[in-house]
Amino acid sequence: MICPNCQRKDIGKVGTNQYYCWNCYIELSYENGRMNVHQIEEDGSLSSLNDLFFQEAE
Repeated sequence: MICPNCQRKDIGKVGTNQYYCWNCYIELSYENGRMNVHQIEEDGSLSSLNDLFFQEAE
């Protein structure tokens, strides 16, 4: 697996269908066949980055 942000392979599995990039510190998850990308905030909450990586089909 390659990180969609930094294009590196420093990906670790942190849960069922959940992965973490050790290079750029984002969390990747798969749900219903779709990848979701999140930034981990200082308080531990997740902020979606999907709008930066994926464009919705019009």
